[in-house]
Amino acid sequence: MKLAAKLSIALVLGIVAVMATYAWVQISNEVVLFEADAHRARRNGLAWVGVIESVWAREGEVRARELIDLSTRRIGVREGAVRIVSLARDAPDRPPLSDDDIRRLKAGEIVRHTLREPDGQDWLHAWAEVRTAAHPTALAAVEPLGHEQTFVRMSHLAILGATIAVIAICALLAIALQPRLVGRPLVRLRDKARRAGAGDFSRPLVLSQRDEMGELAAEINAMCDRIAEANRRVVDETAARVAALEQLRHTERLATVGQLAAGVAHELGTPLNVVMARAELLAEGTASTADATANGRTILEQADRMTGIVQQLLDFSRRGGPRMGLANLEQLVARTLELVFPAAERAKVRVERVASAPVFARLDQSQMQQVLANVLMNGIQAMPDGGRLRIAVGVRRARPPAQTGGAEGDYLCVTVEDEGRGIAREDLARVFEPFFTTKAIGEGTGLGLAVAHGIVAEHGGWIEVESEVGKGSRFLIFLPRPAEPAEAAS
Repeated sequence: MKLAAKLSIALVLGIVAVMATYAWVQISNEVVLFEADAHRARRNGLAWVGVIESVWAREGEVRARELIDLSTRRIGVREGAVRIVSLARDAPDRPPLSDDDIRRLKAGEIVRHTLREPDGQDWLHAWAEVRTAAHPTALAAVEPLGHEQTFVRMSHLAILGATIAVIAICALLAIALQPRLVGRPLVRLRDKARRAGAGDFSRPLVLSQRDEMGELAAEINAMCDRIAEANRRVVDETAARVAALEQLRHTERLATVGQLAAGVAHELGTPLNVVMARAELLAEGTASTADATANGRTILEQADRMTGIVQQLLDFSRRGGPRMGLANLEQLVARTLELVFPAAERAKVRVERVASAPVFARLDQSQMQQVLANVLMNGIQAMPDGGRLRIAVGVRRARPPAQTGGAEGDYLCVTVEDEGRGIAREDLARVFEPFFTTKAIGEGTGLGLAVAHGIVAEHGGWIEVESEVGKGSRFLIFLPRPAEPAEAAS
């Protein structure tokens, strides 16, 4: 039910309650006035009876009856309205009184009854005993109640009519004013609230009313302005944060490139030596045509190899926007291993990759390659005297941490295990903090694992660390399984 209709109904019910109270008070006043008139009539009746009794005692019954007739004619009462009746049981004019009424008359009371005549009109009958009469006699008076009943009925009709008129006028006023004062402003307030809920804070609400509705509209407009300004600040701050995060990740990527550069230089040394030797043979001009052709082919092969190595390094260091898509996680691991292999070989680290069936994940390949490179380089740097670095890809059942959320289930897992120095128990909780590192000065920025943790979290996954000092560490990178098995299979 609309608010305006509720207010109208409440107004009508209030008016009905007020008019009902007024009617009750009016009727109560009329009852009081009627009782006062009855009391006055009783006193007058007793005085009249006293006069009749006195005349009856001094001058006899005939004179008393003459006095009654004379008095009724002078005051304009119809004939028979006041008369003397006998109270004897066998008297023909004995009134219809009970024994209790007779006893009340003997006690000096005036007995009154309302009787309905054959014509349907109610009459008030009153009797009072004439105590000076020789036989049981009473003075009887009768008065029609038509005027009183008509007055009461007209009072009731007047109150009812006034109530209906007031209700009708108030209802018409409510119907005419509620759309303008309540209905339309509330609809506009509702529409404004819906637009604000949908994110549209434009088009301020303007109400011409200078009441609570107008104040509410002004407060809603001010609230929308504040929310819009806050949204703009959030957008700007988010853009700045994303830019700073991207710059941080690119910086860490370049730092990783610097760490890989020594290995890449070593990797380029062999093909460069081959190219130089073959070029010298060609320069001497002593080789046969067949040897010259073979030397040229060898130079091209080694140049292609060096180009591939440099291109891998460039692709890794190049800044790019996020591009989510379905990718073969096994192939991504293989490409990353090719990138870090020179650094592992230079550090005398033996890399073992556990082969498995193709595993697909929805991810940004560039960002995830940075995660893998950071974790792999962290493992290589943890073994300065050489060792074994093992990497495996598969599916593992796990329960996400509380900050990630989610139910226990099967997740994609990349496991990187080294035989390095290990991480102290008190440092395990801080390994993903920015700028935290246990390496010597100049060996790391402290951002690699922090960046890796942030990228994995953005992909809906998490990283777990297991480590024991002196035995090595194991990093488990969990990623959600893709929801497109058919597309992955294709």
